[in-house]
Amino acid sequence: MTPLPKIISVDDHVVEPANLWQDRLPASMRAQGPRIERARWGDFSLALGAKYNQEMTEDGDWGDYWVYEDQLIYVHKRHVAIPLDATPNGDVSKFDRSRMFIGAITYDEMRPGCYDPKARVEDLALAGVDGSLAFPTFPRFCGQTFMEGKDLDLGLACVKAYNDWMIDEWCAGSNGALIPLCIIPMWDIDLAVAEVQRTAALGSRAICFSEMPPHLDLPSIHTGHWDPLFALCEETKTAVCMHIGSSSKMPAASPDAPPAASIMLSCNNSMASLADFLFSGVLVRYPELKLAYSEGQIGWIPYALERADNTWEYHSSWTRSKETIPEPPSTYYKGRIFGCFTNDMHGMQAIEAVGEDNVCFETDYPHTDTTWPFTQNEITRMTAGLTDAQRYKVMRGNAIRMLDLDRV
Repeated sequence: MTPLPKIISVDDHVVEPANLWQDRLPASMRAQGPRIERARWGDFSLALGAKYNQEMTEDGDWGDYWVYEDQLIYVHKRHVAIPLDATPNGDVSKFDRSRMFIGAITYDEMRPGCYDPKARVEDLALAGVDGSLAFPTFPRFCGQTFMEGKDLDLGLACVKAYNDWMIDEWCAGSNGALIPLCIIPMWDIDLAVAEVQRTAALGSRAICFSEMPPHLDLPSIHTGHWDPLFALCEETKTAVCMHIGSSSKMPAASPDAPPAASIMLSCNNSMASLADFLFSGVLVRYPELKLAYSEGQIGWIPYALERADNTWEYHSSWTRSKETIPEPPSTYYKGRIFGCFTNDMHGMQAIEAVGEDNVCFETDYPHTDTTWPFTQNEITRMTAGLTDAQRYKVMRGNAIRMLDLDRV
């Protein structure tokens, strides 16, 4: 087989440095701005609404946590930040995923690649990755933390501080290995448009957006509310990236289902969002708009497109879909909506139906889904049935197009 191309991963995660906002916020806002404190913690468990049950204890494990507006917001955890003891004596070949569980962790116990850009580039290079788009952790997947605060002026300042840090510090010295992904003030469409305009001028070509805004008490994409944002993203070639959980809700068949059931069903959020976009008319009005479904996997996509086209054909007499969507919905998917996957053998076997121009690979560093540091083995296994041209698109070429990168 031809040597593998270098990977551009379109979904990784950054653990924000403890001093990010304290260094960058105006002095008058720092007391209420995000800051790190340390305490001991007992056992954690997942709760409804993509949140956690957690409690400080006198004899638990030490863990660093974020405080915002004097409220506990987020405790750092081992399953989303690779602990040092997962690579005993620094030997990545002995990476032990069992050390990544829902337990408290401090920055001192994390692998530096979680929060330090130079170390991140080095870690990714070990896995054959020379390009990485990283979603936020403390702000959450589309910046919900700042929308849910009391002081939205402070929230806006925090959004701008994060984006400036993302562009100027996280990415700037990486020689292109780290690619900017910015957040927007979701609560105000005019402010959101202004921030995309500002960050695009600074070189960013990707923003975080919610897979289902109504779950955040925001207008749906059917209302026209977001059209100015979509128009600007089309104009600036900015990809709209929607990570699973960016609606602050994960699917579950039963309220008491174990966490594994919700994880298995997580692609349902991406499918629901895709249905919204396919029948909204947004893709008709903005024919160059690019969407990405991050960590949604891809094996479900062929059926979703078939069902969308059949719905359009057989039910339009009463749904009136053809009045809004002049061509079969799958027409608007091709080459501009990107399914992003970490580990999806079925999706790779169905590459013709999924669309070789619609797929991007993710390493998901430093979460438990990550294929790091064995990414080369996993991508070799999953793409064994692809042609060299298809493998290039999946591992690199589609990401270059999605993110408007000046690369080959």
